[in-house]
Amino acid sequence: MERRIKGRVWRFGPNVDTDQVIPAEYLVTGDPKELARHVFEKVRPDLAREVKAGDIIVAEENFGCGSSREHAPRALMGAGISCVIARSFARIFFRNAVNIGLPVIEARVEARDGDLLEVDFAKGSIKELATGREHAFKPLPKFLLALMESGGLVEYTKRELARRR
Repeated sequence: MERRIKGRVWRFGPNVDTDQVIPAEYLVTGDPKELARHVFEKVRPDLAREVKAGDIIVAEENFGCGSSREHAPRALMGAGISCVIARSFARIFFRNAVNIGLPVIEARVEARDGDLLEVDFAKGSIKELATGREHAFKPLPKFLLALMESGGLVEYTKRELARRR
């Protein structure tokens, strides 16, 4: 994970549940690339074909509600999503995303589909490049930055254990 990213927006409303992110019939695999082929298949079928590495999801409140499956953030990462920005997240989705290294930010952003955003995780800033509007969020703590830069909790733990030997 880069500490500063630029990406194109895919806009969503409130209450995006994990069944919308990745339909249940595709939960037979944990492979991020296979899951990515079906991301938002039933609500935004164009997304899986058109998403590019580095794109950003921007949503309203309660993103990731529903079941506790880790497949949802894994599918987003497999599709190349670099960050999810929402007004709020379902707690279990937030934790699953952090655990696998997908950056999630609670902020109110008015960007629309296709707009470009620049996100600085360490400074806690989001800039809408088309309008110049800036939004602040609480910067990610150093520990979370290190965890995400490692690729998630498991990789971070492996690295820390190796470092301490």
